Amino acid sequence: MEFSTVQHSKFMTLLDMLLQNLKTLRMSLEDNLKWLGEVMAEIGPTHLEKNEEWNLFDVKQANAIIDYLQISLFQHYKLYEFMFYFTREEIVIGTEQVIEVVKPIGHPFPDPLEEGISYDIYSTFIEPPPALETETKVLPQEQGPEDSQLETATSDTDLLVGFTIEDVKSALGQVTDDFLISIQTEINEKLQIQEEAFNARIEKLKKA
Repeated sequence: MEFSTVQHSKFMTLLDMLLQNLKTLRMSLEDNLKWLGEVMAEIGPTHLEKNEEWNLFDVKQANAIIDYLQISLFQHYKLYEFMFYFTREEIVIGTEQVIEVVKPIGHPFPDPLEEGISYDIYSTFIEPPPALETETKVLPQEQGPEDSQLETATSDTDLLVGFTIEDVKSALGQVTDDFLISIQTEINEKLQIQEEAFNARIEKLKKA
């Protein structure tokens, strides 16, 4: 319609007032149409002195504004009422992830690669033994020679000294193979029983 800047401003003011009538005053469709008719009735050469705010539009422009409001606001009036009056449920979708990070350098931990294993096995079989202390410990005076020899023999005895990484892998592989063989045997037995049952049913169907 080639509206001027002032006409555009007045048109947006009219649209905002219509929405405020709906949102704040909760006017029905009939009341809002009536209010719009009263505003538009002030437009025209015979009403220039009554309302100077809306005398920027001529009759043709006023009809174009009404046609636009008819296909935009009033045609979807129920939708605007639902949007302003009813609270919609907000669906929040979120996920939580727990990530295990690598320990600091000073903390012994297995490599996070394909050879990574549990910390119990690592600390028992793979973790290097602590460095021997060079300082000489002074025995208490009340401790006799027999007690010191017993403690020395006990501390020097390590049941896991003879095991290597290959021994651990071999032991774990043997346990895994035995476990898989038992499972495979059990599955084969169940499959054989099902096969015999199906064959028996097929024979009965053939005879029938």
